[in-house]
Amino acid sequence: MSTRGIRAKKIGVLAQQGAFSEHIALLRRLDVEAFPVRLAKELEGLDGLVIPGGESTTIGKLMKEYGLTEPVRGLAKEGFPILGTCAGMILLAKRVSGLNLEPLGAMDIEVKRSAFGRQVDSFETDLEIPVIGEPPFRGVFIRAPFIERAGDGVEILARLPNGVGVAARQGNMVALAFHPELTNDPRLHAYFLGIVHGGR
Repeated sequence: MSTRGIRAKKIGVLAQQGAFSEHIALLRRLDVEAFPVRLAKELEGLDGLVIPGGESTTIGKLMKEYGLTEPVRGLAKEGFPILGTCAGMILLAKRVSGLNLEPLGAMDIEVKRSAFGRQVDSFETDLEIPVIGEPPFRGVFIRAPFIERAGDGVEILARLPNGVGVAARQGNMVALAFHPELTNDPRLHAYFLGIVHGGR
């Protein structure tokens, strides 16, 4: 999916903790202005936001400490484009098993945290994701969640062979259980940019 010829947008990447620099680098490869976001005032003027992977409890606590929780929750309610990966999926969810803080509740999904086990149980697998076409996307799962339940307004974009949902879209929000920023494949970021630009 190409973004060539489309006016560059400004995408913020929450930079409290986690793999934010990898997201910024990949977005810049797609000729997008990408910036780290650590303070609420840095949300101003953005066209989209990425909540990266990392430690969901730590990111959630830092978001609250730096006054980002309510502004991001408000943006989600307004239909602002948000991409959440791994910990970002957890924080976007309505309900989370095994999380000792309140998530943003932006997406009508119920997520199981660290669903596949500990760090040593990390794995990679090829995923069929029809919205980005062929070939399959290499999913990197690191202490990853999965979707236990999804509401009627949620589109499941990818499943593991056992049927478990690992990618979803609701409105302008996309949640991924894996780490696309740790691959050289830009297609999911390009898909998100298509949402930012008003495409599908």
